Amino acid sequence: MLAETRERAALHNLIAALLWILLVIAAVYAAHRLIDHLFTGMAAENKRIDTLRAVVKFAVEAVGAVVILFVIFGMPTQTTTVLGLAGAGLTVAMKDFIVAFFGWFVLMGRNGIRVGDWVEINGVGGEVVEVGLLKTVLLETGNWTDSGHPTGRRVSFVNSFAIEGHFFNFTTSGQWMWDELKVQIPPGQDPYPIVDGIQKLVEEETRANVGKAEAEWQQATSKYRVQALSARPAIHVQPTGGGIEVRVRYITRAYERHEARNRLYAAVLELLHGKREKVG
Repeated sequence: MLAETRERAALHNLIAALLWILLVIAAVYAAHRLIDHLFTGMAAENKRIDTLRAVVKFAVEAVGAVVILFVIFGMPTQTTTVLGLAGAGLTVAMKDFIVAFFGWFVLMGRNGIRVGDWVEINGVGGEVVEVGLLKTVLLETGNWTDSGHPTGRRVSFVNSFAIEGHFFNFTTSGQWMWDELKVQIPPGQDPYPIVDGIQKLVEEETRANVGKAEAEWQQATSKYRVQALSARPAIHVQPTGGGIEVRVRYITRAYERHEARNRLYAAVLELLHGKREKVG
């Protein structure tokens, strides 16, 4: 009789445990349907909403798994110790997820990045197309010596770079960048008047941009008490085997880079062929 009583009790406990497990699974399924229903009215193209929905579903599944483990193994006698060890284990296991989650708050801050910014992350440059809850996506545009030419690749970074690493944001309200003009003076020509003419030509063509860029940089850096930045063109002259190489670095807007370079090259060609009057 005692053995039969124990068998009936064990069978009763097994059935009760199975019922609880089925109940938890049904509750998780119902929670999933409810979450989908709550997020249905939101914009389908909003990827932040999709990320948040995935995080909420994962949290519901994790809670369901913990409840099922408690049903199978019972409540631990040393609850505080077990919860502490479980918390420490979860922290180590989900370290990247946690750092990426808090990195999103850093990126959303005042000194973070926004969609449309031109940035460089881990050596990859491009335009920001998404700042998600866990990852940031760039449309790669090559390096900064040849920016403005998309490669067609979308590059994703886990947001942990905002806390554990660093990133460069090249975007200001004017999206200024430095470009370089190279001119080769053939041997046999006097380089001094040509170099002087090129310098004056570039200064004349970029005078408006120089003033605007310096004013904008001054406003952006005034609170840090740094020395005023100069946006004036810089010229470098270097002898080579084929004559004299002249390099001029000048400021321009990122989206006007190619048009400005074409205008300068056309003006320099006129200068070299004597079709342009002396500047100044």
